[in-house]
Amino acid sequence: MAEFRLELDDEQKAVRDWIHGFATDVMRPAAAEWDEREETPWPVIQEAAKIGLYSLDFYAQQYFDPTGLGIPMAMEELFWGDAGIGLSIVGTGLAAVGVMANGTEEQIGTWIPQMYGDPDDVKVAAFCSSEPDAGSDVASMRTRAVYDEAKDEWVLNGTKTWATNGGIANVHVVVAVVDPDLGSKGHASFIVPPNTPGLSQGQKFKKHGIRASHTAEVVLEDVRIPGSCLLGGKEKLDERLARSRERAKAEGERSGMGVSPGGDRGSVKNAAMATFEASRPAVGAMAVGTARAAYEEALEYAKTRTQFGRPIIDNQGVAFQLADMRTQIDAARLLVWRASWMATAGQPFTAAEGSMSKLFASETAKKVTAQALQILGGNGFTREYPVERMHRDAAIYTIFEGTSEIQRLVIARTLSGMPIR
Repeated sequence: MAEFRLELDDEQKAVRDWIHGFATDVMRPAAAEWDEREETPWPVIQEAAKIGLYSLDFYAQQYFDPTGLGIPMAMEELFWGDAGIGLSIVGTGLAAVGVMANGTEEQIGTWIPQMYGDPDDVKVAAFCSSEPDAGSDVASMRTRAVYDEAKDEWVLNGTKTWATNGGIANVHVVVAVVDPDLGSKGHASFIVPPNTPGLSQGQKFKKHGIRASHTAEVVLEDVRIPGSCLLGGKEKLDERLARSRERAKAEGERSGMGVSPGGDRGSVKNAAMATFEASRPAVGAMAVGTARAAYEEALEYAKTRTQFGRPIIDNQGVAFQLADMRTQIDAARLLVWRASWMATAGQPFTAAEGSMSKLFASETAKKVTAQALQILGGNGFTREYPVERMHRDAAIYTIFEGTSEIQRLVIARTLSGMPIR
C-alpha cells in the first residue's frame, strides 16, 4: 500500500504536463466553437485517441496508479482545458467504471475495449442510471430486466435520462430493476451491445453548460440481450438477492412488521451506487480543474486590468477574493487526493470521505467561477472571455452523480449512523 503523499513523483508530473499540453494546444482553442455547436467534438476525441489519451490503456494506467493520484491528476488537467470537451473525452470512463465495479474479468476484457474503439474509429460508451422519476431516489427506478430462462436472455424495458453519450454510444451500461420488492438492493447492471434492437435515443437535452458533451434520454423497448451481459453473472446476482431478502426478512421480524417492500437498508450495495462511490473523487477533481482555470483567468486579468491608474489587484477587495479562491481550490484538491488515495489503498470511507471531496470541490467550483466572473466585471459576462463558459459549466458539479444535498445526506448518515431523511 502506497503512503499518502502531497506531491506527484517525476513520472506523474510528466504525465500531468503532457495532458496539460493537450489541454492548452487542442482543447482550449476548440472550446468556444463546440460549446456553441452543442455537439460531440469527435475531432478532438480522435486527436486524444491518436496520442493515447483517449484509450483503455491510458485510463487503466491511471486507475491502477498505487498512489491513487493518477485519475484525479488527469481529470483536473483535462477539465482545466474545458469542461464540456473534457466530459466528452472522459464520459466513457463512467461506463467503464460500472463494468470494473460490477463485472467479471471476462466481461471487463470483452466490453471495455469496445467502449473506446481505436484512433481510426473512435467509439464512446454510456452509463444509464437516472430516470425521469428516479434521479437521486434510486429506489424508485422503474426500468425492468426480466430473465427469459428458456432463451437465456434478459429483456429490458424502460426509459433512462441524463445519460452522457446516451444513444450515440457503442456500448450502453444500463442499471435496471430485477426484484422490485428489494428497492435499490434489487438492481443489477447490464451491458447492451452495439446495434441491439429496441434501444433508441430519446430527447437530446440543450443544456446550460458542458454543452460539448452529449446528454440524452435512452429508450429501451423489449431490448433482448444475452444472459452473459448481466454484469457479474447470474449466480452472483442470485446470491446477492438472496442475502438481501434474508436481511429484509430479519429486519421485518425484528420490527414486527414483516418484510417491507422497497426496503433499502442493509450492507449490500446496489449496482448504481457502486459505480458512483468509485467515481465521486474523480468528479471532485473535474470541479477542481474548472475552478483552477477560472481562478487563473481572474488572477491574470486582475494583474493587467487597470482602473484609477493602477491594476485592480492592488485593491484589497479583489486581492482578498483571489486569496480565498486559491485557498479553497487547494483545500478541495487535498480532499480529492485523500479520498482517491483511500479508495486505492482499500481504506473504508468511515466519514464518507468520497462524498466530502465531491461536495466541497463542487461547491468550490461554483463559488470560484462566480467570483472570477465578478472580478472580470462586464467582460466576464461576455463570451469574449472564457470565464462566462466556466461559470455555466461549474453548475453541473453540484448536480450530477449525486447532488450536493445528497452528498450531505450521505455524510450525515455515515457520521451519525441514523437514517436521516
